[in-house]
Amino acid sequence: MDSARALSDARPTPFWLEDPGRPEALPALVGDTTCDLLVVGGGYSGLWTALIAKERDPSLDVVLVEGNEVGWAASGRNGGFCAASLTHGFGNGLQRWPGELAELERQGAANLQAIEDTLKRYGIDAEWERTGEIDVATQPHQLAELHEIAEAVAAHGLELTVLDADALRAEVDSPTFLGGVWDKEGVAMVHPAKLAWGLKQACLGQGVRIFERTKATALAEHGGGMAVRTPYGRVFARRVALGTNVFPSLVKRVRPFVVPVYDYALMTEPLSAEQLASIGWRGRQGLGDSANKFHYFRLSADNRILWGGYDAVYPYGGKVREEYDQRPETFRTLSANFFRCFPQLEGLRFTHAWGGAIDTCTRFSAFFDTAYQGRVAYAAGYTGLGVGATRYGAEVMLDLLAGERTERTSLEMVRSKPLPFPPEPVRWAGIEMTKWSLDRADRNGGRRNLWLRTLDRLGLGFDS
Repeated sequence: MDSARALSDARPTPFWLEDPGRPEALPALVGDTTCDLLVVGGGYSGLWTALIAKERDPSLDVVLVEGNEVGWAASGRNGGFCAASLTHGFGNGLQRWPGELAELERQGAANLQAIEDTLKRYGIDAEWERTGEIDVATQPHQLAELHEIAEAVAAHGLELTVLDADALRAEVDSPTFLGGVWDKEGVAMVHPAKLAWGLKQACLGQGVRIFERTKATALAEHGGGMAVRTPYGRVFARRVALGTNVFPSLVKRVRPFVVPVYDYALMTEPLSAEQLASIGWRGRQGLGDSANKFHYFRLSADNRILWGGYDAVYPYGGKVREEYDQRPETFRTLSANFFRCFPQLEGLRFTHAWGGAIDTCTRFSAFFDTAYQGRVAYAAGYTGLGVGATRYGAEVMLDLLAGERTERTSLEMVRSKPLPFPPEPVRWAGIEMTKWSLDRADRNGGRRNLWLRTLDRLGLGFDS
């Protein structure tokens, strides 16, 4: 079957958001209200901030406003890989913060466990599976790079399970797999939308007041606190936490640090028992290949395969628009690559095809700070690993708003910022040059050209 034909019935909407358990949107804010803490944004970042704030101090009056519906953006359309890493992987952390990497890994592991504990505590059924993730080599140079990472991890007292081709294909069978490394403890699979909806319900249960379809349009000082304007009212708050991530920050000086990168995914129909047996995958691990232009893939609870990644698309001018959520040329490429990876699944069809924007910064991992004399905090720039790290970012924002020096706020990663992206048209030209160079490196044994080596020396990059 032509791989494009497998897309003929694909619905142009995120699979996760079509779940019948999707809750009704709550009413918008009409008129003015006051609170101790206002959280702006109803994705993971905002939801975790509101929930943890109430857990820290149940007497706190917390309001959360969301411009659309809770979980509708990145939090409801990602791949559902919930990683312990706070640094966008061990390699990126080793390059940027070698002196505190052990502590970052420890705090990241504790954060992942805290997510699992929260789901149990509030009875949130988010299809949580602590199966780990396998990084897969499909080219010889990737195999060598993965072995280097495994050795570096071992030198820091951590462990990855190295798999040769036979051992890997015994786990998940693809003729393209040459080997891999399995992080058995550091990644869980989750239904991303159910996670967001469960956190919403937990927040409501703790007394958080949530207003959906309530876009925060302006931020200003008001007495000893802050005022945030919405379409039909205002919120007066002593403190504000911004969890808007890829959307333009209400603190305008933050905007040059983040660009939207569009990522795309397909979801197959459920596999039959015979189809599933043909690829194995009894361990239900998440997988990702090790190319610069990489794929990530995993099984859903009903044994569909989510297949995403490869293209990372930056729209000129950095606008976030609904029209960018669909990109047929990328879907065709993803479909062709899927059947190249799993030729034994020839004839399988895709039921959903969608995209969404990731908040990317030049160091690949989140950054944090305050504004308005410490009355406003923000976290942004998660670059595709926000499912787990946003909970950590929520803790950081609350620490910063409290003016506390903690194990989190003491870290160089928390105290430092990435370099901002240059203005247009230099930004677009630089990103396109980087994408071209990364693709060339994939096709040239991993060898990085002068442009990429220069970015490496400057600590700059582009990823999703």
